[in-house]
Amino acid sequence: MDKALLELRDVSKRFVKPPDTAARIAKVFGAQRAAEVVHAVDHTNLSIQSGEVVGLVGESGCGKSTLGRMTVGLHSLSSGTRWWQGEDMAQLSGGELRRKQLAMQMIFQDPYASLNPRMRIQDIVGEAPLAHGMVTRAEQKDYVANLLQKVGLDPALVRRFPHQFSGGQRARIGIARALAVKPELLVCDEAVAALDVSIQAQVLNLFIELRNELKLTYLFISHDLGVVRHISDRVVIMYLGRIVESSLTAELFAQANHPYTSALLASAPKLEVKKIDFVAVKGEIPSPLHPPSGCHFHPRCPHAMPRCSVEQPALKEIAPQHFSACHLNDVA
Repeated sequence: MDKALLELRDVSKRFVKPPDTAARIAKVFGAQRAAEVVHAVDHTNLSIQSGEVVGLVGESGCGKSTLGRMTVGLHSLSSGTRWWQGEDMAQLSGGELRRKQLAMQMIFQDPYASLNPRMRIQDIVGEAPLAHGMVTRAEQKDYVANLLQKVGLDPALVRRFPHQFSGGQRARIGIARALAVKPELLVCDEAVAALDVSIQAQVLNLFIELRNELKLTYLFISHDLGVVRHISDRVVIMYLGRIVESSLTAELFAQANHPYTSALLASAPKLEVKKIDFVAVKGEIPSPLHPPSGCHFHPRCPHAMPRCSVEQPALKEIAPQHFSACHLNDVA
């Protein structure tokens, strides 16, 4: 396999809640209170090849968005390293680091909240290329107009404000802003979740067209298995901060290995002309403040063994390009 475009090696992210006033007063009087630590991402490895579309799937609260923000550098790493085309990003500094960072851009879940309501579209989309010297002030308007046209918007709208657009149009503005600095990797965090189904299809087709035209690489974060199946080359399943399964899309949907993946597929709606029993994933996802020991999924797993509660399963290759982290794979 060629050198990965981006690689996360054994990365973790922990959020520590600072003590509130009551805790500080209690500490003065000698009370000892353990710090509250959210284990958002737990020793995770992720590799993305150039030109690939990787779908990242999991329930809400499993750490998908945090991992996406770590990918583009919006969140620092509590531990582990981030590599771009074989170079450790932590060893870069100054202009070289900025150039590498520009190649990674993010499209956010809420297209309205991510746009400055006081700025016109020309400035929202054109601010970054102007700041980084890609265009001059005189060239900015035409540059933004071309980007709007590329994402399916009327270039004549460059002087409007975000509130003057529909949800689907704002999603396209977010895409244009990400494309403005000519990135190689786009991290799409639930980029179509807030849109109507018909608009979702249009935006997904736009992603596919842009990938082919601009040779982009995507990390596509979603909880919608139908969307992921449509757009992804490879699917990564995440549960409570850990990757539990990774495979080519067709194989994962045909032969899921991990019990959590099987549960997700069983709970997904299907368009079939017959009676279908809906099977929800049993139980609630545990709190990342106190994740279970061993395999994080064992309290909800119908196949859990005593070993699962004490020993973390390793992510192993069980078939070509198919990885799974489950002790059932060790049972003869």
